[in-house]
Amino acid sequence: MDHRLSPELDELRRTVAAFAHDVVAPTIGDLYERHEFPYEIVREMGRMGLFGLPFPEEYGGMGGDYLALGVALEELARVDSSVAITLEAGVSLGAMPVHLFGTEEQKRTWLPKLCSGEVLGAFGLTEPDGGSDAGATRTTARLDETRGEWVINGTKCFITNSGTDITGLVTVTAVTGRKPDGSPRISAIIVPSGTPGFTVAPPYSKVGWNASDTRELSFDDVRVPAANLLGEEGRGYAQFLRILDEGRIAIAALATGLAQGCVDESVRYAKERHAFGRPIGANQAVQFKIADMEMKAHTARLAWRDAASRLVAGEPFKKEAALAKLYSSTVAVDNARDATQIHGGYGFMNEYPVARMWRDSKILEIGEGTSEVQRMLIARELGLVS
Repeated sequence: MDHRLSPELDELRRTVAAFAHDVVAPTIGDLYERHEFPYEIVREMGRMGLFGLPFPEEYGGMGGDYLALGVALEELARVDSSVAITLEAGVSLGAMPVHLFGTEEQKRTWLPKLCSGEVLGAFGLTEPDGGSDAGATRTTARLDETRGEWVINGTKCFITNSGTDITGLVTVTAVTGRKPDGSPRISAIIVPSGTPGFTVAPPYSKVGWNASDTRELSFDDVRVPAANLLGEEGRGYAQFLRILDEGRIAIAALATGLAQGCVDESVRYAKERHAFGRPIGANQAVQFKIADMEMKAHTARLAWRDAASRLVAGEPFKKEAALAKLYSSTVAVDNARDATQIHGGYGFMNEYPVARMWRDSKILEIGEGTSEVQRMLIARELGLVS
């Protein structure tokens, strides 16, 4: 399988790379330090069409696919992950559920705004007592048939893009009944921002991703129209598992970008920094460390492109997505640690991008399925788990 980019995708790669270096790099460090959401950068990404990359043109999209999205995410993450995760969550978690499972009316209502970046969508899955056990949903939604409304109660946590000034909706999983065997029927419901009873907590104080938006959400007798059900009643959990499978490819591309960004910064620093009368890059110990970092980033790139190619071709991709997410997140952490070591004391200073990359890397082994969950998925696909 040839994973070299087509001329069109390579042009996209160059365009996003130029944007990342010319627009993102000069300003993101200050925004990151002040924990400010990069509204102007997001607006510019919207104007570029990045939020609409994998969606049909009839809904305001660019007519691309997940491979195109991955290319954009990798180039953004080579410079900054807060910006990259804002795009990833806006597309994979915010807009994709509407695209895959929404009614025609829901698509025409929301997708044009989401594709343009005019509004952001969020994915309300994780709960305080759930974590990796997303099926242990405690949030409930009761259908008030007399008023034709869902009444939602519960709490969600760690939700990206959920409290910005341009957040338009959160798709929430909730228990809407019980199956004959007593297990919960989990459904997905669209909750527009500003709905009475829907409360967005202040932003979390995080180790990394400090220029992205992450909040806890609470729902106290939140009422939305019955027509806000997304997909089939009782199929919300299965729908969101599909979303997570695809999203892991996007996270893998983002992690690859961070790993490659660590190589970029280390090569630059190794040529400029002199010690004992010569550039530190002249030392074989430094050369070998950077060579290993490049090997890991290159292999991670092959892994996510392989998974994306299978998805685009309509082939099974669950195992490959898990492999790509597991490997790329691991090497992102490895490369961030090694890049910090190469930079020495300067690597511990926030003015250097590798310090930001080090802080941002760890969440990649946790979000959208921990590394342990990826290993469980791989083992299951190998037939080791029933």
